[in-house]
Amino acid sequence: MAVTAFQDLPLADRDREWDGDAAEKRVRRWAGAQDEPNEKYRDAHVWYDADKKDNFTAYKLLIADVIGDQLTAVPRGVMAAGAVMQGSRGGVDLPEDDIDRVKSHLAKYYRKMDDTAPWED
Repeated sequence: MAVTAFQDLPLADRDREWDGDAAEKRVRRWAGAQDEPNEKYRDAHVWYDADKKDNFTAYKLLIADVIGDQLTAVPRGVMAAGAVMQGSRGGVDLPEDDIDRVKSHLAKYYRKMDDTAPWED
C-alpha cells in the first residue's frame, strides 16, 4: 500500500467542474497508460495498492485532470477526495496506517487553495 508522493501540481480554477470519470480517461490518454497504469498515471491519484500497481482498480482518490496537456489538480477533485476521507461519500477502504498520510497529502492542496481540510477544522 502506498500514498503517492506530493507532486505540487498546478491548480485549476476553483470553479472548474469535476467529472472524475472523464478526468480518468484524459489522464490515461495523457499518461500513455491505456493498457496498464504507469508512474505518470499514478501521479494523478493520492493512493494506490503497490502490490497491485499494474491494475487500474488499485488506484484511489483521483484529484487531477489534464488541462492544456498538463496534469493539474482540480480543487473540486481535491474536495471530493477530502469528502471521501471524511466518510461523507461512503468512504474508501484504505489501510489504517495510510489514512493520516493521505489526509496530509490532501491538506497540502487545501492549503494551496487557501482553504482548510475538513478534518483540520
